[in-house]
Amino acid sequence: MSTIAVIGAGTMGRGIAYTAAIQGFAVQLYDVYEDALERAKVEIERLGAKSFERGYLNEEERERLQTITYNGSLQHAVESADVVIEAVLEEMSLKLSVFKELDEYAPAHAILATNTSTLSPTEIGANTSRPDKVIAMHFFNPVYRMKLIEIIRGLDTSDETVNTIEAIGRELGKETVIVNEFPGFVTSRMNCLIGNEAMNMLMEGVASAEDIDKAIKLGLNHPMGPLELADLVGLDSRLRNMNALHRALGEKYRPCPILEKYVKAGRLGKKSGQGFYTYE
Repeated sequence: MSTIAVIGAGTMGRGIAYTAAIQGFAVQLYDVYEDALERAKVEIERLGAKSFERGYLNEEERERLQTITYNGSLQHAVESADVVIEAVLEEMSLKLSVFKELDEYAPAHAILATNTSTLSPTEIGANTSRPDKVIAMHFFNPVYRMKLIEIIRGLDTSDETVNTIEAIGRELGKETVIVNEFPGFVTSRMNCLIGNEAMNMLMEGVASAEDIDKAIKLGLNHPMGPLELADLVGLDSRLRNMNALHRALGEKYRPCPILEKYVKAGRLGKKSGQGFYTYE
């Protein structure tokens, strides 16, 4: 398993491509939009240079980033892949459409993985001819820094597929946990509850965003506050996750009204310049 194709050149996709490349995998990064590929290349090279200057990468690892292929053809990106990792928007209809094409173009031996925090690998796999080779790999942002990959097996995912993805996770320098599919898996269920309650406290005037985050970081030893993290993930992405969990698991996952209001206003967090905080 030496070639990884990453589908989607957004924040998560380029983070996965960057991590795989520095660990020695041959990487194909695909996006339907040429400007997204151009932005990904600039960002990956910027991050590589910054990490090299700070001593996090050696010269060989930095040079490996130059081997990433930025591909505007899905067929060409996946036709020689051993593993395909999809990292598109968290919408089931879009993922099903992508996986239909992946199933057509990827080699028969290739494992098809979805980077999702809430959606069902069972449903995605059922829409392919290889449900035994479909699995979820939930990466965390920023991918190059976060140590965990949450591996979620679908109903028909084979043990061989799980074992292979575990091994690839180790080769990527990550720790892994194996989760049997259930809405929200492990981390998203907990994270969405904490973040939603922080938003409710902000709406109720319990404390400022800064003080809520400070309390969680210093009192509970979280590396980031829940409102900071929501801004980093993207408030639109968080709202999609909350709506999916609300449908599946009931009232305790009803999105906070302030989250819905911010998304309607275009305050999507760090990527838009404003969310619970303001960014340059």
